[in-house]
Parts: sequence; C-alpha cells; structure tokens
Amino acid sequence: MTNLDWSGGALAEGLRCYRNEEFFLAHEHWEGVWLEAREPEKTFLQALIQTTAAFHHLQRGNRRGTASLLRAALRRLGPYESSFGGVMVGPLREEISAWLQVLEAGDASLRLAFPEIRLEHGPKLISPV
Repeated sequence: MTNLDWSGGALAEGLRCYRNEEFFLAHEHWEGVWLEAREPEKTFLQALIQTTAAFHHLQRGNRRGTASLLRAALRRLGPYESSFGGVMVGPLREEISAWLQVLEAGDASLRLAFPEIRLEHGPKLISPV
C-alpha cells in the first residue's frame, strides 16, 4: 500500500476545500484522483468523496441524503485500519458515527463540528480562516 500524497495536487486542494466547508469543490478535486486510483485506495477515496457529498447535501437542507451518504461512507471505511493512506481513519469513523446518531435522532440543533480529516503526519495545511 502506498500512501496517498496529501502534500500537493488534487488531494491537497480537496482537503483545503473540505476544511473550508467547500464540500462540493472538495468532491470535485478528489473525484479525479478516485477515477485513476486502484484498490484499496479507490474504495477509501470513495468513502471520503461520499463524506464530502453528504455535507454538501446538508448545506442544501437534505438531511435524508446526508444520512444515507454518511452510512455508505462509514461502510466503506469499516475495513480500513485506524490509519490508511496518510489519514487517521479511526477518529473520522467516530465523528461520522456521531453525526449519524444526531441525524437519526432528528436533532434539529446539529451543533457538531464537521468531521475532521486528520493527516497522520507531514505538511500541515493552512486552516480555514
């Protein structure tokens, strides 16, 4: 397994967009990488793309679509170790699960922060302003 390169290019740009809550743009950046990827990276990237699409749906008021995509992302992330491709998968799964609990409970407040995609190590990207 080779690490995905989050230091530049479409992966880094997508991560920057995700951290800025520009979920549609993050999805667009990652989709090009996903189309060229091979397993096991392909399924992993698909899970990240579904996560971005889920929160794009939430921004548009579609809670049902959000929950559906988060469930699919969680299923795809399930087989991966606690870290994969330079990303800390364990915390991401936990945060997605917490979002699903809130959405399925019908909580109107939705005061959770969006799940953070944390890198294991390497260059730190500029945080959103």
